[in-house]
Amino acid sequence: MTGKPEGDNAASSLFGGIIDQAISRRKLLGTGMALGAVAAVASACSPILGGAPGSPPSHITGIPNSLPNPKAAPGTDLIPQIDHIVVIMLENHTFDDILGMSGVGNGFTLDSSGNPTNTNPNGKGDLIRAFHSPTPCRSLSSPTQTWNDSHIAYSNGTNQGFVIASGEASMAYYDESDIPFTYSVARTFPISDAYFSSVLSQTFPNRRFMLAATAYGLASDTPPASGKPNTLVNRFANFIDSGVADVTAHPPNGTIIDLLNQYGIDWKNYGFGFSSLMLYPYLLTDTSNLARVVPYGEFLTDAKNGTLPSFSLIDPDFIPYMGNSEGEGDDIQFGDQFLAQVVNAVMHGPKWSNTLLVYTYDEGGGYYDHVIPPAAPVPDDVPPQIVVPPDLPGGYNIYGFRVPCGVVSPYAKKGYVSHVVADHSSLCRLVESKWNLPAMTKRDAAASNLLDMVDLTSSPAFASPPTLSAPANPSALEELSCAANDSQTPPASDVIPQS
Repeated sequence: MTGKPEGDNAASSLFGGIIDQAISRRKLLGTGMALGAVAAVASACSPILGGAPGSPPSHITGIPNSLPNPKAAPGTDLIPQIDHIVVIMLENHTFDDILGMSGVGNGFTLDSSGNPTNTNPNGKGDLIRAFHSPTPCRSLSSPTQTWNDSHIAYSNGTNQGFVIASGEASMAYYDESDIPFTYSVARTFPISDAYFSSVLSQTFPNRRFMLAATAYGLASDTPPASGKPNTLVNRFANFIDSGVADVTAHPPNGTIIDLLNQYGIDWKNYGFGFSSLMLYPYLLTDTSNLARVVPYGEFLTDAKNGTLPSFSLIDPDFIPYMGNSEGEGDDIQFGDQFLAQVVNAVMHGPKWSNTLLVYTYDEGGGYYDHVIPPAAPVPDDVPPQIVVPPDLPGGYNIYGFRVPCGVVSPYAKKGYVSHVVADHSSLCRLVESKWNLPAMTKRDAAASNLLDMVDLTSSPAFASPPTLSAPANPSALEELSCAANDSQTPPASDVIPQS
């Protein structure tokens, strides 16, 4: 994956223009222009090429190419109750940061006044207690989740390095007053309190795991070119330009997109102009794949008309201060609003009776979580491409920090909290378990398929969609104000001098 392929300068030039267009045309992207950014990247690259009782069998071997049900042919539908799987992945928050105060699952430890007792040292003689964020905004700069900062936060298996790595903002959390819909859906439908990001690092390697159950050597996002803000869009532009990763490379067994194509299973990737598929750019050199990367507005139409594909992947709007990803520079309430729109579109569409939706976050964003990431199966023989020093040592043999994950479906279990360890490879395993597809790596071959959160043998508990809380309703002015008012500073009462 090293080296810089021919055509890379053209990719950089084109992508710079894409970003400018994407920022100026954000409103259009959601309704009909999302293909512009993706098509230009594809053009630049084109010259280069564990289930629950009652659920379908899931033969856990840990061996790539093994089938969930070895007695059935690959491509066999093992879950006829579900015709549509929908996955939406937001950005950059841990379980504790989002759901620690929900009272559902393994969240914060609370004192007699209902306040968290969880702390982290600041390296200056004080403990910083988890505190309610004074703003719904998330700074562009703090907290951080680079490879090194994530490993500092992990602190040799203690999770006591968050403040040292990322500052006091890492101990901020949100509650129901900030994200009412997110709390409502988590309290109504089942959630997992043991779902981890796939690697102790940033967006790019974690979203690669979501697509292929491996990061295939990628260890971090690529820092933006000199002088440019540290936004996801700028990091991706430099990812294409810098030669850090060979844009033609792909794992030996491909991605979940390749498997869906191979076995004739229809899919779409809905978004706002920047697709997770770009992290394996070879996917977008195929015009048939490119045609399936469509504007988010098409998802709302498909959900309303009952024309959703078998598999839907929904990417948020990653543009900071204008986006709904809940990532750097965003007002988290726009993410609450976005999640509500997606969930309600599925629940009130004509295909609700046979749909399963999974929502999650790609990684923790540098925010505190108290649960220590456990050991993880090493996906393949490709280690993270790090240089020690300056990089801290580490590998793919440990999960990243916990992130929220929940299932929304008529078959979802009421009041259920899954304690089964899972990660983004479980999304691959879920798709594999549905259509009996071969595992791609050792990670998805050993992964939970999230089906412990549904009951496929009884009458659906949510045959009639429940009424959920209305989402937050921030104004556009509030969103823009995040650029100036994003400081997450703890109150003095949550800075505790150590004796």
